[in-house]
Amino acid sequence: MNKWTRAAIPALLIHCSIGTVYCWSTFKQSIAEAIGMTPFAVGWAFSFAIFFLGMSAAFAGKIVEQNIHRSSLISAICFTAGMLGTGATIKFFQGPLALILIYIFYGCIMGIGLGIGYLTPVKTLMLWFKDNKGLATGISIMGFGLAKAIATPIMEFLQNKFGIAPMFFILGCVYFVMMFAGHLLLKKPEGWVEDKAVNNSFKASSMFKDKTFIGIWLIFYINIHCGLMLITYEKQLLNEKFAGLAILATIVAVVPSITAVCNALGRIGYSTVSDKMKDRATVYGIIFLSCVLLCGLSALIGNGWVIIILLMVINLGYGGGFSTLPALLESRFGMKNISKIHGLSLSAWAVAGITGNNLSEIILQNTGNNYTVIIITAMILYAVAGVIYFTMVKAKKA
Repeated sequence: MNKWTRAAIPALLIHCSIGTVYCWSTFKQSIAEAIGMTPFAVGWAFSFAIFFLGMSAAFAGKIVEQNIHRSSLISAICFTAGMLGTGATIKFFQGPLALILIYIFYGCIMGIGLGIGYLTPVKTLMLWFKDNKGLATGISIMGFGLAKAIATPIMEFLQNKFGIAPMFFILGCVYFVMMFAGHLLLKKPEGWVEDKAVNNSFKASSMFKDKTFIGIWLIFYINIHCGLMLITYEKQLLNEKFAGLAILATIVAVVPSITAVCNALGRIGYSTVSDKMKDRATVYGIIFLSCVLLCGLSALIGNGWVIIILLMVINLGYGGGFSTLPALLESRFGMKNISKIHGLSLSAWAVAGITGNNLSEIILQNTGNNYTVIIITAMILYAVAGVIYFTMVKAKKA
């Protein structure tokens, strides 16, 4: 047994399962039609899933530190119960009751499985890959991003062949097998023993008094918030910029797969590059600068091909921000309480899951569907994140 069979492979099995939460747009409309509710009302299930992901991770750090096998099993049970419950709701219920049940199963229960499952393999990976922590977390979190590209065509096939409810039943069973296999394989290196005294003495409130942690939390939040502002409206942006052109259908079909790959490449690429940097936080400086420049160019030119490049750059930075975070936190606060500190930082994801796409919705409603305003707003926020990076996160020269 080695670092691949005890850390990398089980992490991928878990993250490639829970990462399918980003396939939401593939079946949101089908769920809305099946239960007789509007897509907007159903869309809150995704926001709740991301919210509970972040908040469960924030509170699960202690459990993960104490026993990764317990946390990985809880994750497998909650995630797949959420999927199976969603399928059962679609099959047997209609109207407002069905909507509430989907909020509970897909949003709350599955969201808890997401958060605990996301957090569980990270410290184990960094312990096994102690000289390449960025690469290690990049491998795992790449699986979370790549899950969308892998699962989307499978979900579309299952929907067309069997229907929306059976799709959830089939995938719920498949993902339980994958996650349970990851649960059985996952193990920390021989000789590593968690210090219970250190685990019990950790105070979460102390982190939110630390300037560096607050800065990391803020730049992580802004990166996710801005990413969701644009990523969740990819198809609408493409439809607007390529309207009336013969290649529209091809663009709308192909570009989401390309951006999903960029999301995954950003996760493995940025985190691996951070292993070679004196200060891992530099990755965030690169992300914010590139996003500000592309947002500005897109707002000025508005050309469809520039928009595609923008979406690729946004996805690269969105994924890279996630994968670089654990190693960045370890470089600032050490390994002892990394699961708890990482979990606390993921509360930023919870907040961004509520604010990101919903801010875009508010902007569109008040500007007559002007997508340029969304891009300009994102550019301003990326610039603010850049200022926070330089003043609160960037390591000072000795």
